[in-house]
Amino acid sequence: MVTSNYPRSPKVLLGGMAHLARFIDKIRLRHAGQIQDYNYITVGFDKYLLDFLQIKGEEFEQRVLQGGTDEEILAWVETHTRTLTVDEIRQWNDRILTGSPKDDAARQRFQTRLAEVAKKRGVPVEQLPRATTWVDVIELDEGRL
Repeated sequence: MVTSNYPRSPKVLLGGMAHLARFIDKIRLRHAGQIQDYNYITVGFDKYLLDFLQIKGEEFEQRVLQGGTDEEILAWVETHTRTLTVDEIRQWNDRILTGSPKDDAARQRFQTRLAEVAKKRGVPVEQLPRATTWVDVIELDEGRL
């Protein structure tokens, strides 16, 4: 029987970076057969993080699947990525944690996601807690908001 778990929140910082801990969880859970329907490696925050770090998704995935602690995986990331400044990490976190829809197409995707969450909860969209960022939608969908 496949059980459904959620990866950590994108707000959890690992190495000072938003989404890194979540990405590790997504790889672990996906390969354990516990999540299937998540955006994964080539899209969304995963892709943005890989681009930011300038590492290949397949290499990162292989490293996570080798096992080890978050700190061991973080050490691997730090040796395989470009050198990041404190300011670059701060900008990354701001981009991820405060990012919201920027155009009509994105606003439509955002509203569609909210409608899906509302349907899953069995409530009208208007009864959901206020969501203004993509992270808010993730938090709503996974029951943390």
